[in-house]
Amino acid sequence: MSGGLLATVFVWAVITFNRLVQLSRRADGAWSDIDVQLKRRWDLIPALVETVKGYARHESATLQQVVQARAEATQSANVAQRGTHERTLSTSVARLFALSEAYPDLKANESFQSLHRSLIEIEDSVQNARRYYNAVIRDLNTQIQRFPAFVIANATGFRERSFFQIEDDDRENPKVDLRRPSG
Repeated sequence: MSGGLLATVFVWAVITFNRLVQLSRRADGAWSDIDVQLKRRWDLIPALVETVKGYARHESATLQQVVQARAEATQSANVAQRGTHERTLSTSVARLFALSEAYPDLKANESFQSLHRSLIEIEDSVQNARRYYNAVIRDLNTQIQRFPAFVIANATGFRERSFFQIEDDDRENPKVDLRRPSG
């Protein structure tokens, strides 16, 4: 091999490695943004449960589901698991908000309304952060899979990462029974 060809291969390898590092750091930063928003959401949920509890004491199963889903989400070990647990949490919170339809005093409660608005804002932030994260992961995974860049990726330990999915493609609206128990 000539010196010029060797230099070209070396420069290409350095550029490819630096691109992988850049995408990897962007992915780490994007995940951090998601994590911050999810923690904000987790912090709101206990206050929301307590507010609802004051109006709908006999809805303890729904309240317990929300608390359990929050606990599972906070303990998630990886991106895929976090997506599954966050999906469950979102469904549980939706059921909790659906309960407010059966309790007009709760629905009119200022604290409940404020928590609801805050949660909607956080959900929007999570969705925006998730879209950005998944775009960066798509770019990183594409770079890792491309020939001949995959040679550098494999040699230097870069691995594909999972997308963060909260929604199911075939997601259904939660089924909520708003009938009050007879008694």
